[in-house]
Order: sequence, then structure tokens, then C-alpha cells
Amino acid sequence: MSTISIIGSGGMAAAIGGLAAKAGHTVEVMSRDAAKARALAEQIGAGATTGVFAAAPGGDIVVLAVPYSAVLDVVKQYGEALAGKLLVDITNPVGSDLKSFVTPEDSFGAREIMKAAPSDAVVVKAFNTLFSRVLAAGPVEGRPLDVFIAGDDAQAKARVSAFIESLGLRPMDTGQLSMAPTLEHACLLSLGLLAHSVKHTNFSIGVSLLG
Repeated sequence: MSTISIIGSGGMAAAIGGLAAKAGHTVEVMSRDAAKARALAEQIGAGATTGVFAAAPGGDIVVLAVPYSAVLDVVKQYGEALAGKLLVDITNPVGSDLKSFVTPEDSFGAREIMKAAPSDAVVVKAFNTLFSRVLAAGPVEGRPLDVFIAGDDAQAKARVSAFIESLGLRPMDTGQLSMAPTLEHACLLSLGLLAHSVKHTNFSIGVSLLG
């Protein structure tokens, strides 16, 4: 197993960190709020540690588990500490109306993160279509949750896919990072279902393979 660094201390950080620790990975939690980082590390257990915010993460994979409104600033603060790192972008750049995006019209969240990160960092989009409570619960009735991923680096995607599988989830490769805006639009689909059809967050978008 490997060391996974998680930047953030909210629901998604707790969900991914909890599953990672259960799978036998070493988890490092990093947050602007050191007290929240310590509390989450204690909640995760299994030897989870805390790192110094903006210092070089110790993990082989770095999960950016902060809201999109904060992620670009966070990546810039880390700067060269993220050089050569595999960054997992789980964010959704959704506007306050929950119907639009805050990114430039000719761009998308994962691309903006790439611009802010060191040139040799690699970004893979993943986990952004799942609600934190659903993710934390893991497989349902023996069926793994689908985690859609997108990225340009085949080796990086293979590493993220292996990590996802180790959590008892099913990685679904959607192609290059240019597919990331489609995954970000899938968040809007979930929010639309939440508002108009399902009325709660206890659901996930997945793929049923027929025949």
C-alpha cells in the first residue's frame, strides 16, 4: 500500500481518508486549520498523521479535497512543494446558483488547477460525481460505486485507478483531461436530480453493464 496525502478536512477528505485507511494505506491530512487536521486524523485512525500546510506532502498521491473556491489559492500556496506530484482533483467549480460554473468560458476546473500547479505536476480528475456520505458508506449491496476519472497521463490514471480499486470502488476511465468538464457537468446533473427528483443525497451516478 502507499501513502496518500489529503489536503482538506471536510466531508470528502473524511470519506476518502477513511476508506484509504481501511484499505491499508497510510493517510496524511493537511489543512490550513491544524486543529481540524488533527481531529480528522484522529477520526480516520489507523496511524493517520498530519502534515504542515503548504509543506511538501509525503504522499504518492495528493488529493485536493477543498472547495473549488479555495483550491487555486491552495495550490499556489503549496507552489513547488507539489512539483512532480500526482494531484487528484475532486472539485466542482459550480456557481452559487448551482446551475453554472465560475470558470472562464474557454476553460474548466481541472485545467485551471493545472495552470496553478508546477509544470511537472500531473492532474487526474476523480471522485467529483460522488456525494461524501455515499462515498463514505462504500459499496452498496455488494455493488461498488463508480468513480469516473479523466487525465492525460496514462501511468497517473493507472495509479489512481489502482488506488480507487483498493478502496472497493470501480474506476471508470472517461478519457483525457478534456473530459473533465463533462464530469463537472455531471455534478450539475446530480444537483438537478437532488433539487427536482431524488430530494436527498443518498444516490450516485453509475454505469450498469448489460449482457
